[in-house]
Amino acid sequence: MKNITLVQKELLTWYNKHGRHELPWRKTDDIYHIYLSEIMLQQTQVNRVRDEYYPQFLAKFPTLASLAETPLDDVLAAWSGLGYYSRARNLHKTAQLSQKSLPKTFKELLALPGIGQYTASAICSFGYEQNVPVVDTNIARVLKRYFALLHVKDKTVWEYAQKLLNHKEPRNHNLALMDLGSMVCLPKNPKCAECPLQANCQGKEEAELYTQKKKKEYESLELFYGILVQDDKIALTPARGNMYKNMLELPSVEPIEEDYLGSFKHAYTKYRLHVKLYKIYTCTEVVWVSIDELHKAPVSSLTKKALSTVLY
Repeated sequence: MKNITLVQKELLTWYNKHGRHELPWRKTDDIYHIYLSEIMLQQTQVNRVRDEYYPQFLAKFPTLASLAETPLDDVLAAWSGLGYYSRARNLHKTAQLSQKSLPKTFKELLALPGIGQYTASAICSFGYEQNVPVVDTNIARVLKRYFALLHVKDKTVWEYAQKLLNHKEPRNHNLALMDLGSMVCLPKNPKCAECPLQANCQGKEEAELYTQKKKKEYESLELFYGILVQDDKIALTPARGNMYKNMLELPSVEPIEEDYLGSFKHAYTKYRLHVKLYKIYTCTEVVWVSIDELHKAPVSSLTKKALSTVLY
C-alpha cells in the first residue's frame, strides 16, 4: 500500500475542501446532539434529518435530561414520521439510564439500549474525539474498494479501518471517509476521477463488484383498518404487536365490502403492506384523538397515511 501517512494526508486535504462541514451535528461538541443525529441517520436521509427532524426534536428536548423526564408517548409523537420507532424507545431508555451525560467508553456505550458497534464508535470518535475507527455503510464501501476486500466479514473491514486510522486527526479522518463514500465512492457509477485515493485504489476497475448484495426479499401483508369519527375526533387503539409498540393506530377490523373506503400501499422494513380502510360504527379500547391534534399524538406514518386517505 502507498505510504499510509501520505494517504491520510490526501484524504484530509480532500475533506477540508469538499467535506460536509455545514452539518449542524458536526459544528457542536454536545454529546447528546451528536448521539441524536447518529440515531436519526440510521434509517433516514441526511437532508430530512438536517432540515426537519433534528432541529424539531432538539427544540422539544434540548438536553438528555429533558428527554429522560418526558413521557414516552410524547417522545414517540415527536418521532412520528421518522419510522423504526424502536429507535425512539431506545433513545428514551438510554436518556433515563444516562441522565445528564453519555458514558465515555466504548464498552459502556455498547451496554446502552440501541447502541451497537457503529454508534458507539461514532460517539467516541465524533463526540469524544477518541482514537477509534468508524465503519458505516459508506466507509465500508470505500475500504472494500480501496483494499479490494471481496466477500469478507465485517470484522475484517473494521481491522482495515484500524490500519488506515489517522491517530493525529481521528475524527476528521473518519468523517472524511464517510463523506468520500457518500459523495464520491457511490454504490453505482462512482466518481473515481474525483477521488483523492483513486491512484492506488485496488478495486476501482471493478468498483461495482464490491457493492453487490443479495436481493432483499419482502413479505407481503394485507391489513384492514376501521375509521370511526365522532365530533371531529378519530377513534384509535393501542397498537398490538411489536411493529408499532407503545403507539396508537387505527382499530383492526374484519372487512365488510359495503363499508369500504379506500386503500393504499405502504413499505415498512421487510414488509410490503396493502392497507384497506373501512367505515366502522363502534369500537372497543378507544382512545379519542382530536383530528386537529393528531400531529401531537404518537401515531405512525402508516396511520397518518391512512387518515390522509380518508380525511383530507
